[in-house]
Amino acid sequence: MKLEILTKNENEQIQRKIISQIRDLINYKNLEPGDKLPSERTLSEKFEVSRSAIREAIQKLEFYGLLKSIPQSGTFVANIGVIALNGMIEDILRLNEPDFKSLVETRILLELKTARLAAIRRDENDLNLMKDALDAYENKVVKGEDAVQEDLLFHLAIARASKNSSMNTLMLMITPGIITNFEKHHVCDANQTFLGIQEHNDIYNAIKNQDPKLAKEKMKAHFKILYQYCYSQKD
Repeated sequence: MKLEILTKNENEQIQRKIISQIRDLINYKNLEPGDKLPSERTLSEKFEVSRSAIREAIQKLEFYGLLKSIPQSGTFVANIGVIALNGMIEDILRLNEPDFKSLVETRILLELKTARLAAIRRDENDLNLMKDALDAYENKVVKGEDAVQEDLLFHLAIARASKNSSMNTLMLMITPGIITNFEKHHVCDANQTFLGIQEHNDIYNAIKNQDPKLAKEKMKAHFKILYQYCYSQKD
């Protein structure tokens, strides 16, 4: 049996096709809000795609709350009305992979809020995680080594300290894209990474001292270079 390996673009096209076909089932009244979705096998045969492709499409629609899987019962269409379902599915189909500028903008907006919340809600374990990441970052920078991952681990520790699961999840979602693109876009030079040591310490101390206003201000100062990069780019 020949193993077919799909490119990322081909896989995305299949996902869009499946989601469009599920939308059509809803539009033509084959499925209505609250109805149980046909089995993966049935959909696989009907749409002429693999069961794994069906599973991935279902998981994507579950992520956005349009489908809900109930153990031992099956997967059901969200009970939110056909018009709302249609609108949300159309938005999902229009979604593109975010570019680096979009990731940076999202990160800035999130982190100004998480820094403030972390200063209010942090506990000793959060401070220990931040300090470990901070020390690891400084160690790499002093050695002249790439410290992008350690930098982001520090920021993820802050997101965790915010005790806001939604913000923490969003940070985890955008982090891989930032790591992949950071060096490619040369946003920060060697001098900036050394400056980052002091900036990280300033943020850490503001959070440790439970000063939310100062934590937000220090985080904003830390993102000065990213601000300049972000808003100097053409849309």
